[in-house]
Amino acid sequence: MGEPLNVGIVGLGTISKQYFDTFATLDSVRITAVADLDAELTGRVAEGLGAAACTVPELVTRDDVDLVLNLTIPVAHRDVALAAIAGGKGVYGEKPLALDTAQAREVLTAADNAGVVVGCAPDTVLGTGTQTARKAIDDGLIGRPIAASATMLVPGHERWHPNPDFYYQPGGGPLLDMGPYYLSALITLLGPVAAVTGAASRTRSTRTIGSGPRTGQSIPVATDTHITAILTHESGALSTVMMSFDVVATRTANIEIHGELGSLVVPDPNRFAGDVQLQTLESKEWEVLPVSAGYLNAGRGIGIADLAATPDGEVPRAGGALAFHVLDVMEAVLASSVSGAARTIGSTVARPSAVPLQTMW
Repeated sequence: MGEPLNVGIVGLGTISKQYFDTFATLDSVRITAVADLDAELTGRVAEGLGAAACTVPELVTRDDVDLVLNLTIPVAHRDVALAAIAGGKGVYGEKPLALDTAQAREVLTAADNAGVVVGCAPDTVLGTGTQTARKAIDDGLIGRPIAASATMLVPGHERWHPNPDFYYQPGGGPLLDMGPYYLSALITLLGPVAAVTGAASRTRSTRTIGSGPRTGQSIPVATDTHITAILTHESGALSTVMMSFDVVATRTANIEIHGELGSLVVPDPNRFAGDVQLQTLESKEWEVLPVSAGYLNAGRGIGIADLAATPDGEVPRAGGALAFHVLDVMEAVLASSVSGAARTIGSTVARPSAVPLQTMW
């Protein structure tokens, strides 16, 4: 009790710096070991952090590692998670939990058998943006929720990413890339999803890289790049979701929640903070709600601190069960877009508990 959670990190790519920055502000998390396929990078990062430089097999068996933070590419998520669990470690991974629900189920089953915890990004839903909107709903400011819309509309990651190939291959696309942020927020706000109907299209067969050393290179598109879905929540609320790498621009809010008495504009779920706006039948104009819930000044990795603070026997807010349900919903949307038929969601999850207004440091 009172000791920091010792974290070993596997995968030291671009996203890792955001975790380093957050952990530097937390007393409850300590980085003790790092590993990457690039041994030179591993050594350099380890020296800068005062951590041990390891291979993955070494890291997952170290006595000074309690939890493995898995920041590898999605295709490696399952194997690294299973190695960590086999070493008796908890695991927290970047989204998605695994490439598909079959792999994700392996991870959760292994963790359950080993008695270790699984957590998964995104933890942006723990910030003041989504949580202030959650409190407004729970406080009855919009009455009974009846509908929501969620949109992520951009012209494509190849315009800024120097190596965007993965985004246009199976396992990529706008839904699997950005959907976890939006679906995690919708489930946090409105509860689990019972059924979906999806449709998808693919505008172009190739994309041209717009930045970096490969500028001008053409890459193939092997997955759909515009996804539309209707989600029927167990509560009866209906969410319309649109994820696209084909849209030039939009002025539509990221997420809107509509109830019998009012409507909410929810800030970008890829961010921790932002203004929540409310309009009711009585007010007839938008007002910005005061920040009233969530972790203040949060950054990526706050989900691990929240996990560490979760009492034994309780489910972490950014837990494996939520990540599995999100992946299940995304798989069903894509399957529905192929078959043209609605799909029932086989999994469910408890709506994560609300985060009172607080800091972690």
